[in-house]
Amino acid sequence: MSFATMDDLMALLGDCADVWDMPDRSGDPVDILDHDRQCAELLRTWFPDDEELQVAGLVHDIGHHLVPGDDHGHGRTGAQAVRALLGPRVARLVELHVTAKRYLAAVDSAHELSVSSRRTLLAQGGPMSPDEVVAFEADPDFGAAVALRRADDAGKVVGLTVHPLDWWRPVVERVADRWFTRFG
Repeated sequence: MSFATMDDLMALLGDCADVWDMPDRSGDPVDILDHDRQCAELLRTWFPDDEELQVAGLVHDIGHHLVPGDDHGHGRTGAQAVRALLGPRVARLVELHVTAKRYLAAVDSAHELSVSSRRTLLAQGGPMSPDEVVAFEADPDFGAAVALRRADDAGKVVGLTVHPLDWWRPVVERVADRWFTRFG
């Protein structure tokens, strides 16, 4: 699936309310929409000038909704869905948020993963090998991918007040417009 219009993407994000990363609700304590908005909000605070990173946070887990139960491939599924509308960097960051979890599991013993994230880590390949760490650290999107992952792990707070989805639409539109203006 690929989104051709902003309305389609925003509708899918809205449909993520009361949809969970695990179909049986055994995963994260907040639904996908709440989680993605928390991630985007954290990234907006940490990186106010990087709207592509913020939008990647907003859409990073839509793959869970598009293919329920696919822990291993949800990053790739989400990336494929947004690439044409939001551009390659947003898509790449969506895909790399799983890779960044594997990286942090290998190099940062103080980084805390939720119970659900620890469980899915094994399905996603486990902690990186030393060679994988070196290769990932050389990636031009390494820093942004790790930031998205840190927001992903922090954005699971039940009852946290964040901006509603409609607040994010102009930000998403700016990212899409910049992508289309440059390369569309």
